[in-house]
Amino acid sequence: MGFAFLGSQYPIEVSGKEYRIDMLFYHVPLHRYVVIDLKMGEFLPEHSGQMSFYVAAVDNLLRTERDDPTIRIILCKSKDRTTVEFALQGNNQPIGVSSYQLQPSLPEELKKNLPTPEQLEMELNTAIAELEGQNPGKSEA
Repeated sequence: MGFAFLGSQYPIEVSGKEYRIDMLFYHVPLHRYVVIDLKMGEFLPEHSGQMSFYVAAVDNLLRTERDDPTIRIILCKSKDRTTVEFALQGNNQPIGVSSYQLQPSLPEELKKNLPTPEQLEMELNTAIAELEGQNPGKSEA
């Protein structure tokens, strides 16, 4: 509770080059940014270096005096505890590394409460039609 989602593939520019943060949040009660980096494979030591770069960019370009230090979270498919410990040794910034597991399908209780792809498509088409109806003079090029 208290998280504000700022974006997925959040663009951040450093020295004229654009980088994309997988997910960027702001935790309102804690007054700090949360950078999440998603990895499809096993945790590698270089992931901590990439994350340090993203956090330094957020701290220098977005963070204000009122914000506390940025939290970094690396989510990967698997991790070796010793590799993670060695990669993060000496790092005194808040960071978490965790693994995730993909499910082959949604649990039945979620399926019952979520719309089907067909229902989503119908809703999207209805919304588009309503928007086009609000701008009848607009023509396509």
